[in-house]
Amino acid sequence: MASGDHLRYVALGDSMTEGVGDGDDTVGLRGWADRLAEHLAAVDPGLRYANLAVRGRLAGQVRAEQLAPALALRPDVATVVAGVNDLLRPRFDAAEVAGHVEEMFAALTAAGARVVTLTFPDVGRIAPLARPLRSRVFELNARIGAAAARHGVTVADTTRSAVVTDPRLWTEDRLHAGPLGHERIAAAVAHALGLPGSDESWALPLPARAAASPWHAARAEVRWAAAFLAPWLARRLRGRSTGDARTAKRPELLPLHPRP
Repeated sequence: MASGDHLRYVALGDSMTEGVGDGDDTVGLRGWADRLAEHLAAVDPGLRYANLAVRGRLAGQVRAEQLAPALALRPDVATVVAGVNDLLRPRFDAAEVAGHVEEMFAALTAAGARVVTLTFPDVGRIAPLARPLRSRVFELNARIGAAAARHGVTVADTTRSAVVTDPRLWTEDRLHAGPLGHERIAAAVAHALGLPGSDESWALPLPARAAASPWHAARAEVRWAAAFLAPWLARRLRGRSTGDARTAKRPELLPLHPRP
């Protein structure tokens, strides 16, 4: 992308794009979309950036709630990442979820935006108890990839690198990337966009470390299930979401103030 091609960037999605795991609600969330905006601003200092993402949103909700506001902002660049919350639900229809994502692809590209999306990591390598969901992830990735190809959408294929499932890129809940994970995602998207100074270093593995013993690994799974999986299931049974009553953190296009 050349200078002047990305003066208005709009991000659509759920907690990943909102930035959960990178900062908190007290000091503020940063996240990969904020970090990508910094990459874009390095090329075009006049960049203005909006982030419409809200945690807990299903793909259909992202389309229903965020697409029209995004189009109204007339983005030059838009990122669309949705579907993880859907694949965690008991009733999951990959075709339906990918259909919602494709509608966003179609509308945004038709409006002249350069659209970018991501592939999702193998959750079974991040949380062994989530292995039954692997086939859902693979199918959703394939369908979203096919939809992206139909609409000329750029795909940052993060799944091809083993580093994306390194626990050090994830928070303790294993559902959200940590600061290093968000940094790597932003770098992967910047590279997919062909931004000056970007490269494939985002995919480099972290330094090796000793593997946990089977006993310690099993204990870690039990602790994770009690601390994070059980509360998540309880919220689902009550029909509640972490995004209830929340709105977008950055609903308007505003100049970016890069962080050191």
